[in-house]
Amino acid sequence: MAGARILVVDDDADLLRLLSMRLTAAGYQVAAVSSAEAALAQLEVERPHLVLSDVRLPGRDGLALFDDIRRRHPALPVILLTAHGTIPDAVEATARGVFGYLTKPYDARELLDKIGQAVALGTAGPPEAAADAGWREEIVSRSSRMAELLAEARMVARSDASVLLRGDSGSGKELMARAIHKASARARRPFVAVNCGAIPEALLESELFGHVKGAFTDAVANHKGLFQAADGGTLLLDEIGDMPPALQVKLLRVLQERAVRPLGSSQSVPVDVRIISATHRDLDAALQAGQFREDLYYRLNVVTLTLPTLAERREDIPLLANHFLHKLAAKYGRRLSGFAPEALKALAAAPWPGNVRQLYNVVEQVCALSTTALVPLALVQRALRAPGVPVQTYAEAKRRFERDYLVGLLKMTDGNVSDAARLAGRNRTEFYRLLQRNELTPGLFKAETGTLSPEDDNGPAPPAK
Repeated sequence: MAGARILVVDDDADLLRLLSMRLTAAGYQVAAVSSAEAALAQLEVERPHLVLSDVRLPGRDGLALFDDIRRRHPALPVILLTAHGTIPDAVEATARGVFGYLTKPYDARELLDKIGQAVALGTAGPPEAAADAGWREEIVSRSSRMAELLAEARMVARSDASVLLRGDSGSGKELMARAIHKASARARRPFVAVNCGAIPEALLESELFGHVKGAFTDAVANHKGLFQAADGGTLLLDEIGDMPPALQVKLLRVLQERAVRPLGSSQSVPVDVRIISATHRDLDAALQAGQFREDLYYRLNVVTLTLPTLAERREDIPLLANHFLHKLAAKYGRRLSGFAPEALKALAAAPWPGNVRQLYNVVEQVCALSTTALVPLALVQRALRAPGVPVQTYAEAKRRFERDYLVGLLKMTDGNVSDAARLAGRNRTEFYRLLQRNELTPGLFKAETGTLSPEDDNGPAPPAK
């Protein structure tokens, strides 16, 4: 589809230029790089709709690049080009999930056809116009991880498959469910959400499936349940992991029969509902513990989407904070222009155990209390009620990694410097320098039993001659 973004990877400068020109002429947006490492870096900047890569690359080859892409962006299609292709190579690449495998010299028409197929089937689809992006307007993000997740969500929305949303409390599971509903063919029908853990078991069955007059003491009239209320649309079963076992059985029957039987009734009512469920619990552990039905689990878990924590998408914190501030300032009639730089830095460094919901609450508090147009650091610190975790400099992070890495090696080898140096790919002299720089004594990592021997190499580094 014209306008789609394509990342082209080839170490042949002339071929890279030719591919870029042809794809640009065909209406695509092209980013061109010459190595797998540069491609992975580019993916962190902007997610393309397709990756087109040569197999023979300096360092990491095209198949290794594909494996890296599949781990980070499982739904991103990849087409490989090679001048040395064989049938076994093509079979292996296809078996691993490569979308296309073409040999050089390639046929330009065939390549464009293959690219068109990949983009049409890819999760992202054509670039969104501003009006078309309304399905996800409530989800504010510039994170590459969220971009991948939203692309998968939009693809899932095209089907009626049940979706299980996993993620910590406050990470935005209900917003994602609403976005999937808006992007689906059911968008004009109701979206209904129910928290399965917030309603007592005695009431939850009636709330979900409805009841008829006289079904129980307080049933003074017929009541349609949420399944019927969501007919033709989407029903979000939030905190599905908290649903009592007895109700799990009844929910499974509804999903199998696509009909509900209200309490006290002998008649079933057909329903056409798309189910999205959400949980912050580990359903796999609940399954193993016998707390969640296996058959229901597989009914609900056709497609799983996992939302990252706010700490895993810190680049979104300033964006979200300012978005919430402007929204809440309008709500409270306050004139607030933004956050002071130090305040924004404190927000970005905070741990956020409550995720996006906690960030919203913090911004709401500072919005209510701020006496200046620019929200100061002190007010943010007060709202956080805890010191932020300082962001490390590159040098600090590098030193910490080096020390942790050396400690790990010494623990693995019981303080044997020769073995540790061998694992690190360094000679003993270099390894001793690393230990001295990090003030690590190998003998402290020796097993308690036994005594040191000359072969242990656990003494101080030999003096320089």
